[in-house]
Amino acid sequence: MRKDLDKMRYEYALTRVEALLPLVGEDTPADDPAAIELAIMSDYVIAYEKEHYPIGKPTVAQLIQLSLEEKGMTQKQLAQEIGVSPTRINDYVSGRAEPTLKVARLLCTALGIAPALLLGM
Repeated sequence: MRKDLDKMRYEYALTRVEALLPLVGEDTPADDPAAIELAIMSDYVIAYEKEHYPIGKPTVAQLIQLSLEEKGMTQKQLAQEIGVSPTRINDYVSGRAEPTLKVARLLCTALGIAPALLLGM
């Protein structure tokens, strides 16, 4: 019963956020009733989604693959850029191997990945 009520509240809050977004802009005063309601409803939606739809940290393989796609780069191009074999890059992307710290640093530089992300922090 409680879950159903929480879900209904979430759906209501989500609907209100969608309705209020066009009404509140950067120039809207913070004490405007629509701005206040938008903040409250947004906070509720965020809290509900964190609890019920958590997003896990990406793996090293996922980070490398996503970064390659974003840069429009192939595994072979990345291998040439950082001085390792294309097979080694494929091992990282497939999750069969983890890069050494030296290679991780090169990957971060070449792909624009924050070191903390690649190191799982």
